[in-house]
Amino acid sequence: MEIVTIEKKTFEEMKEKFNRFSEHLQELCSRYRPPEKMNWLDNADVCEKLNVSKRTLQTYRDSGRLAYSQINHKLYYRLEDVEAFLTAMSKELIEDE
Repeated sequence: MEIVTIEKKTFEEMKEKFNRFSEHLQELCSRYRPPEKMNWLDNADVCEKLNVSKRTLQTYRDSGRLAYSQINHKLYYRLEDVEAFLTAMSKELIEDE
């Protein structure tokens, strides 16, 4: 273990900069966070809700049948879009009978 000593003034400056950084980060997170009433689902949630495999879900995305958003490498779906998709699929099944 190594102990590093610094002047109190330097420590206080570092602490202040860290606090400003933390506040800025919190501001950015709150600015870009989706509204609380907007419900987002991930792949596992949607697969379970639609009772389909990950591959089938990918086909729905690739064909443009199901809207999604991607943040970094993770995919998210709006609950309203999934429910609308489910309704449309149900109608297609009824019409095909």
